[in-house]
Amino acid sequence: MPTKTETEASKSKAPTEGAANFLDPSILAGIDNLELRARVAVEGFLSGLHRSPHRGFSVEFNDYRHYQRGDDLRHVDWKLYARSDKLYIKQYEDETNTRCMIALDTSASMTYASGGMSKLDYGISVASALAYFIMRQRDAVGLITFDDKLQEFLPARCRQPHLMHLLRLLTQVSPGDQTNAASPLSDLAATLTKKSLVLLISDLLQGEEETIATLRNLRAMGHDVIVLHVMDDAELNFTFDESSEFIDSETREAFITTPASVRTAYLENVNAYLAECKKQCQRAGVDYCLLNTADPIDSALSAYLSKRARGF
Repeated sequence: MPTKTETEASKSKAPTEGAANFLDPSILAGIDNLELRARVAVEGFLSGLHRSPHRGFSVEFNDYRHYQRGDDLRHVDWKLYARSDKLYIKQYEDETNTRCMIALDTSASMTYASGGMSKLDYGISVASALAYFIMRQRDAVGLITFDDKLQEFLPARCRQPHLMHLLRLLTQVSPGDQTNAASPLSDLAATLTKKSLVLLISDLLQGEEETIATLRNLRAMGHDVIVLHVMDDAELNFTFDESSEFIDSETREAFITTPASVRTAYLENVNAYLAECKKQCQRAGVDYCLLNTADPIDSALSAYLSKRARGF
């Protein structure tokens, strides 16, 4: 398992070419109003989505096609059928009244930042954008925040005042202590009386085996689960050059080393760890998406939409 790091010598990743848009974390971080930040991310994402030649993710009605055997009858336009006596499917309309619970890790390791936005800030931005998008879809959304225990719990609802309440909770998030996602997720599972979609936003840097086992239990209960695995670019690519002191954010263990002497071993370990997380999630029937805090927010929105497009 990779070491969580803090360092004064860390360097931020230069923005990639073409990344200077409203989905860029460095730009979103400069927007203090979380509702505005969420709206900017979602509107920017949808704008790009509508320009895309690929079909299947549009959130608004676009066209009709003839009904084919096996199509979901929920998407039949019955009013048109009454007028024409023919069955037509509304293409690209996605109104499933899904119940979504966003679970945000607020433990100490999430505060790490090699650039302008920490993993926690990135997670808050992702959570707010997803909540905004889910409500736009007329689905219900709720929130839990946790470190080694449940901190905040907001049941899933689908009303504008509820979204404002959820965003206020996100603006008030403060970093916690060590991570124990399994216990809060078990507490969440006990409250879910209807089939739900659980979106876990975490760096999974503590007790990942127990966490994935709990997610497997959620799947066994009939819920769908997506893991958005948030990692800092420096954690993924070890972008350190000078001798530095590395401090575990949660245990406060520290050691000084020359990055060149440990880079190869570190990258081997972190890549093996990420591959194992992905493999264990897939075995548990859990969707897995790795997010780099240097990358635009739309990757998180795409992960959510791809899940819906597969028929949740």
